[in-house]
Formats: sequence, C-alpha cells, structure tokens
Amino acid sequence: MIRHYLDHNATAPLRPEVIDLIAETMRHDGNSLSVHEEGRRAHKILEDAREQVRSLVNAPVNGVIFTSGGTESIHYALHGVMAPHTIKRFFISAIEHAAVAANAETTGAEIETIPALRSGVIDLKWLKERLSNYDIERDGGFMVCLMFANNETGVLQPVAEAAAIAHEAGGLMFCDAAQAVGKIPVNFVMSGADIMSFTGHKFGGPVGVGALVAGPNLPLEPQLRGGGHESNRRAGTHNVAGVAGLGLACELAKETIARGGDIAMLRNRMEDAAVEAGAKIWGASEERLPGTLCLSADGFPGATQLMTMDLAGLAISAGSACSSGKTKPSHVLTAMGASDEEATSAIRVSIGWNSTPEDADVFVREWPKAYDRIKARSEQKGAA
Repeated sequence: MIRHYLDHNATAPLRPEVIDLIAETMRHDGNSLSVHEEGRRAHKILEDAREQVRSLVNAPVNGVIFTSGGTESIHYALHGVMAPHTIKRFFISAIEHAAVAANAETTGAEIETIPALRSGVIDLKWLKERLSNYDIERDGGFMVCLMFANNETGVLQPVAEAAAIAHEAGGLMFCDAAQAVGKIPVNFVMSGADIMSFTGHKFGGPVGVGALVAGPNLPLEPQLRGGGHESNRRAGTHNVAGVAGLGLACELAKETIARGGDIAMLRNRMEDAAVEAGAKIWGASEERLPGTLCLSADGFPGATQLMTMDLAGLAISAGSACSSGKTKPSHVLTAMGASDEEATSAIRVSIGWNSTPEDADVFVREWPKAYDRIKARSEQKGAA
C-alpha cells in the first residue's frame, strides 16, 4: 500500500538535500571551537548556517542561539529571563503548546492564563484590561507567552498586537514559532517579540536542532554551562552536521512559503469534503497555516479516526503528537469552547513541502467513506 503522510505538524519529512548535506558534513573532522584548520572549517559551516537561519526569520545580528530543539528553546526562554528581568508572573495563552506551561511551572513564577475566543485566537481585550493596571514596581516583571500559529488548529495569533500590549505595560513577549517558521513568512523584528523559539523538524530540517532568537542585547541567563559555545549563552559541543541541515532547511523553506497558496488549495479540498460529510472545522473563520486542518466528527472518536485512516494508508494525528496516548480532551479545543465529545473526536491533518494532490485525493476519498460507515452503524443502532 502506498502511504500518504499528512502529519507535517508533528514532524515534516526530512528534505533529501538536507540528508545529503548532513551526511557530507559528518565526514569532516573538527570541533567548531578548535583553532586548527579542521576546527575553523567546522566553525565556518556553523556560522554559514546561522546566517541562513537569521535570514529566514529576520533575526538580529548575533541573535540566533542554536539549541537541541523547540522544547529546550522554550525552557531557555522562560528560565533565562527570570533573574535578569525579575520575572514574577507569566501570562500564558490557553492554547499554548504544553511545553510552555510545563516549563513555566518550574520557574516558581505565578502563572495566569490568557483565554481564547471560540474562533481560536486569544482574547486581546482580556489581556489589555488585565495589564492596564499592572504595576511593575509592585507586582514584579512579567512575560506574555503567545505562539505564532497554533499546532492543532493552525490559527495564526495576533503576536504583534499582544507584544505591543505587553511592552506598554513594561513586560516582555515570548513567541513559540515552531509551527510557523518555514511554512509562512515570520519576521522576528516585525513580530514585536523579545524572544522567539522554533525547531527544524517542523519544516524539513533534522530532529534535534532548533534555535532561540533573542532581541539585541536582551539579557539571558544561560541554562547550560560549561564551555564558551554560542558566545557563552549555551554550552555544549555543537552538532555541526545538524546545524548545517537546519541552515539548508531554512534556505529551502523559502520555496515552501512561496507555495503557500497551492498548499492551502490542497487543504481546502480536504476541508470541503469533510464538511460535506458532516465534520466541524475548528478555526475556519480565522487566518490559518496553509497546510493545517482540524476537524471534529460526532460519534467518530479521534483515536478511531487515526487508526481507520492508518489502515487506509494515511498518517494523521489525533490532536498534538506530543500528547498521543493521552485520554484527556484537547486543551486547545476546550479553550475554544468545544464540548468533551467534540474535543475527543478531533483530528489534525497537516501537509507541507512535499505534499501532493494524490495525498489530498486519498483523504477526500477515504475519510468521508469511513465517516459514512460510522453514521450508518449509529442509525442502525438507533433503529434497533
């Protein structure tokens, strides 16, 4: 059976060019901090990749810190600001990836949740009203945490507007851009964020390599100490081959971003077929990532949908891949007002750089057919 991979938001397929570059880079000797010829060559590979990353997201010069991925970047962002900025409180959106709240909880700071609207965007009015009387001298420093694009619904968030609200009140802005970078235009400077995280494996780069982008002269306390790597900001011998792969993936991602309209057309074909069959689409009224589709189907549990589609040759996700196996309803959809049944009957279909019309064709054929069988069984039970 030919497989059709529709789970790019979990991990996008590794680009062949990236595989080739990683393999070639691994054939070279040298530690990137060594001063001999081999070390200098490794250092050049590292810095060339840093410029490719910087260029994709318009990061400040010397603003890119390489990490092991999105989760480490989030941990660094939240813990690294604590002492330098006397952070006493985090305002975290109700739709953030679980890694944000989990890492914030370990800082010891107070946490408040920014509610979301039914459309899937955060409630900016709530944030503005909450911070209108915030007193830095009395209440301590704070940071607002808002993702660029939601990993389940694909809904784009008002990061620049939230950053302006946070800054007006004297706080900082952190943006988890893991689902946006490499898929849509992301401009760090224009986003208003003080610090931003992302990872390579969401858009065709290698697993285990990511970046933290920090604003000019933003004080951060290193979380990994030892050597002088990353200008003394993140110790640990560089994964030069992985970083090279991340850099190339960033360069190639510009082609994917330019194809956003074509990717959205494939998504819309699948969405139309699902709606016609009786599905509910989450976030449809808002601007979304071009390749993300989140839907619920009454009486068709997400786990059952996943298994049914897997047997039909389609790889999809029941919510966030990081939460697979958990029985709790999606916290994202719950924050949007979904009932437990709606939240547990949700799936996520996500496509990207190498998705084809055939991928969409198979979903359009197989998913409505599977849902029709579920509805027919329910009607038979009801008749009995």
